[in-house]
Amino acid sequence: MTNTSLCYIEKDGKYLMLHRVKKENDLNKDKWIGIGGKFEENESPEECILRETLEETGLRLTRFKYRAIVTFVSDEWEGEYMHLFTADGFEGRLRDCDEGVLEWVDKEELYKLPIWEGDKIFLRLIDAGAEFFSLKLVYEGDKLKKAVLNGEEISPSPQR
Repeated sequence: MTNTSLCYIEKDGKYLMLHRVKKENDLNKDKWIGIGGKFEENESPEECILRETLEETGLRLTRFKYRAIVTFVSDEWEGEYMHLFTADGFEGRLRDCDEGVLEWVDKEELYKLPIWEGDKIFLRLIDAGAEFFSLKLVYEGDKLKKAVLNGEEISPSPQR
């Protein structure tokens, strides 16, 4: 299982999103995702998200919160533990990203863009102010087949 960190940086009712359009053979190709990436050797989740945010955006997080652990299981890709963060404090200047196009997206409009179905579940939980949670998402191809929140199965078809 791979460990990753992902952050949704918020400003004025919008999230800073990465439209993954620049890398070949990218499992996130053409999707809109938050900011983040894989752990380096001996990194903590917090160290990873600080480093990845700076590398991908040029921004240094000054206020962030660890929100969830998301376990991804797939019939096509390696399993992943994603450490999910939100942030509303940062400094620096936004720069171009070599993995895609960065754009501030209104939270409500985000659900209309091509994002993973499981992302809709955890974004809804975050926006509702949920306390720290564990979410397991099981995919067949790019179809979400099962979702388990804090040990209890929930509908894999999120609202919105």
